[in-house]
Amino acid sequence: MKKILLLTIISVFVTLNAFSQNGKKYYKAGMEFFEGLKYEDAVAQFTSAIAAEPSNTDYYMVRGKSYEILKKYADAKADFEKILVFESKNSDALIRLGAVANKTGKYDEALSLLNRATSIAKREHELYAEKVKAMIGLGKYDQAIKSSDTAILIKADAFDYYFRGVTYARLKNDVMAKTEFEKSIKKDEELPEPRLAMAELLMKSNPKEAMAQCNEVLKLNDRNTDAYSLRALIYKSSLDFPNAINDISKNILIDPENPEFYSQRGNLYQEFSQHQNAIADFSKYITMRPDSASAYFKRARSYEEIMNYEKAMDDYNKITVLSEFDMRARKMLKEAEARLYELNKESNPPEISLVNPVPVKDTMEIKGDITTLLVSGKIKDKSKLKSLTINNETVMTVLKNGQYDFLANINLSGANELSIVAVDDYNNEKKLVYPLLRTEINAPEIQIVSPYTSDGIVLLDSPNPNIAIQGKISDQSLIKSITVEGYIATYLPTELNPSFSAPIDVSNLNKFTVVAEDIYGNKKESVFTLNRTGAEIAANNPMGRTWCVFIENSSYESFASLDGPIKDVSTVQRALANYQFHNVIHKKDMTKKEMEYFFTIELRDLVKKNQVKSLLVWYAGHGKFINDVGYWIPVDAKRDDEFTYFNINALKAGLQGYGDGIVHTLVVTDACESGPGFYTAMRSAAAAPTCDNTLVAGAKSAQVFSSAGYELAADNSKFTATFATTLMNNRNACIPIETVVQSVTEAVATESGQKPKFGKIQGLEDMNGTFFFIAK
Repeated sequence: MKKILLLTIISVFVTLNAFSQNGKKYYKAGMEFFEGLKYEDAVAQFTSAIAAEPSNTDYYMVRGKSYEILKKYADAKADFEKILVFESKNSDALIRLGAVANKTGKYDEALSLLNRATSIAKREHELYAEKVKAMIGLGKYDQAIKSSDTAILIKADAFDYYFRGVTYARLKNDVMAKTEFEKSIKKDEELPEPRLAMAELLMKSNPKEAMAQCNEVLKLNDRNTDAYSLRALIYKSSLDFPNAINDISKNILIDPENPEFYSQRGNLYQEFSQHQNAIADFSKYITMRPDSASAYFKRARSYEEIMNYEKAMDDYNKITVLSEFDMRARKMLKEAEARLYELNKESNPPEISLVNPVPVKDTMEIKGDITTLLVSGKIKDKSKLKSLTINNETVMTVLKNGQYDFLANINLSGANELSIVAVDDYNNEKKLVYPLLRTEINAPEIQIVSPYTSDGIVLLDSPNPNIAIQGKISDQSLIKSITVEGYIATYLPTELNPSFSAPIDVSNLNKFTVVAEDIYGNKKESVFTLNRTGAEIAANNPMGRTWCVFIENSSYESFASLDGPIKDVSTVQRALANYQFHNVIHKKDMTKKEMEYFFTIELRDLVKKNQVKSLLVWYAGHGKFINDVGYWIPVDAKRDDEFTYFNINALKAGLQGYGDGIVHTLVVTDACESGPGFYTAMRSAAAAPTCDNTLVAGAKSAQVFSSAGYELAADNSKFTATFATTLMNNRNACIPIETVVQSVTEAVATESGQKPKFGKIQGLEDMNGTFFFIAK
């Protein structure tokens, strides 16, 4: 056990020693880069050293110094602060943090850090040198002198005398400032800062000596931009503009990304009356500093000098936006406007072009119910636009690319014309007047013709996901656009009430939207729901595609109104919900004309188009049997007027025209006195076929089941209730109509009058097949 523990300790020691060795290796490589002035490479090596030894403060110190030289002050500060985490009283870290704060202009923070360092190490020369910088930054010049005395006492260097001279210069003591600068130069003749400070101090009193100091700096370093800038000022003071411009041009070659050099040279060009060159330099400066009001002001002056008043005006306008309180700019703007007014005076009226709305034969067509109109357009004029009014409302304009754009919502309440008036600065006026023609306001009506659609439900009879939607639009006006679920429909735009078609993919849709808009902006959106039940039934139902038609007549004009049909149809619909029907059509309160058209044409076309194989027709309402003829009573029928009744023979004739596609027809009539008109031979309900009898399911059948013969039916139909109950109580895969007939007959036979009848439909082909209700 002791051996294992000893081995573990040795292993940990070896591992730590290995990490330490790696850290030293990176540190050594980093110092080589640091001493070779390759600070980015040095940072990379010091970072690796820190990763190996994260608690070694020496590594943070040298990396922080590298960051400081690279002017990455935030990174430098983070490294120096990290040292204080490990060593809270590390005076070198505090001094470096103070230096970083000085370089970023945070003099209060710098002084606080340096005072902390003073309490730890009072004899650090750099500590007092940085204090001098902080106090100069804070304007505490007397204290700066005292700290400078201490720094010089510890270890005098050229920078100590230089900052001492800067302090005296800030105190306006030029004699002492010059003395200190001389001491700094004597201490280090190659240091540029004291020579340039001396040159700035002597520029007015002794320009020759000032020039000599600048030349000395440039002799030592011909890329010192501060020296070129100062020498340019000395050249300018003696009106030597070519040499001054030449010096700033050298600065631009050295540092082309410094915007101040372009501003300096632009100023020199402007004073030297080379305004095109000045404009070029101010423009370059503006691209770098787009929010500088002074640059726009200076460029405007040069534009004025070359008589480009329009450009000058643009710059002055920019100044009013950037510098709201620049009174000089406002004054010059007014002067420029006055000159422009006289120079640009002309007599041509503005040109107005409307973008929206577009006049039609000098008339403005608008929707009849519109109260506001969005008006937009453009105005061209050589002069500045003074005003624009539309129907006496002032409208704002925006100058773009040499023309004025306008957009406004105009109140048209009670208006019969649209009046547009534009006036320029010279009171040239243009007026356009358009009479208003108010158009219709009705939205288009949308009808889907194919696939079959009822009450907004589109009945799909095929699993094919790609279907062609065909429809018709009804509207008083021409149609501007028709889309079906985003697809542009095909139609004739020049045709009133056009038909349309559009192919759509419905594989991932439960519904789709048709949008129609007429030329006056009246728009209608109709949503249609997809019903795929028919496609499923067509594939799985041995009866084939099966439809049910309900005729519910209850609200009569001359006959007594009935409550029964409404309840009866609802009851049967609930019962049929458990069985496979491709489509259910529900017609309410039909007139004679509607019944004749429906059974003779509409239902016939639907049955043929959709290849319906089995059809159930259920009628609930009044009926009559007169002179061996049965009738269904339309809601508009007149009492004792046989001509106004719907003849059962017309129904049978209509059913005969449905073609060979119909295999099974079942008519259920829950109406008094209408039944006998159907029958040719009665059928017995005793021998009910079974669901697996394919011969019966495949053979043609034309059957009718009537609630009464000549007897009157009650309002609450026992017939319908038993019919529905039999279907709902069925637990088999199917139920033939014979089984339903038997149940209903047994139930109704107990009543004292009403006896249901079941038989073949006279005139329709029947080959002893039967109608099966196939469960879902």
